[in-house]
Amino acid sequence: MEALRATYGADSEGSDADDSPAAESMSSRNGAKINSFEVRQQLHPLPVSLPPPPLDLLQTPDFPDFSSTTQGSRIRSFPHVEGNYALHVYIPVLIPTPIRTQLSIFIKQIASLVPGLFAVDCDFPIAELCKDNAKLEQILLGREFHISLGRTVPIQAHQIESIVAMLRQRFQSQRRYFIDFNKWDVFVNDEQTRSFLALEVIGAGLSENPRPHISLLWGLGETSGMLNQAVEKIERSSKNSSLPCRHIFTCKINGIECRIASMSAFIFVRAGVA
Repeated sequence: MEALRATYGADSEGSDADDSPAAESMSSRNGAKINSFEVRQQLHPLPVSLPPPPLDLLQTPDFPDFSSTTQGSRIRSFPHVEGNYALHVYIPVLIPTPIRTQLSIFIKQIASLVPGLFAVDCDFPIAELCKDNAKLEQILLGREFHISLGRTVPIQAHQIESIVAMLRQRFQSQRRYFIDFNKWDVFVNDEQTRSFLALEVIGAGLSENPRPHISLLWGLGETSGMLNQAVEKIERSSKNSSLPCRHIFTCKINGIECRIASMSAFIFVRAGVA
């Protein structure tokens, strides 16, 4: 994270990292693939001197938009402005197939102790998924998770080029490495409208603050006490069983990804590692 912090604070003028072989594409609503460079030129002519990335990447937004709240659970981190893009930089994570059965046992026990939980992103009720082991492993545990490297922040079209170039240049020499997920923990969003059950990295791999993690389940409101009690109860009873407790699984990291999205299109950038 220090690398990202140092780089976002630096000037991106004159970067020539756009010739990286990393994949980049833009999809419109109808699913058509368009050359991202051509689309950027249509959105906004490239200036002679590209502006640096926004300073908001290093700051906590403090102007929630309550108009997008759903059932008291979702609040925008920043207001929607026509022409703005939402930027999210993250590390993609896939849970290894052999560990999914063990994790599904843990998830079922959590669901029996804490009602009203949902799968992160797809918002499918966990109680329903627990009725079918195959669906639980496929829908909840078989998808791609992510370790966020910063908050989702708004940027403008003319800033996209410099951000993409900076990310590619900064991470082109990064070596592959392994991350150990070895602790269950609970996180609560800033507005305290949602609580998340997550797997945290406290061993090999990342060592940053805030704590790197992937979120699996969420529930409405500030229910961290209930979730923590459920985790502790299951871990106490599983010391002599096959349930994962301390070391849960290890994931090999091959790069970072950047998603830049608007209401009508998105740009996807993968920055690989050596």
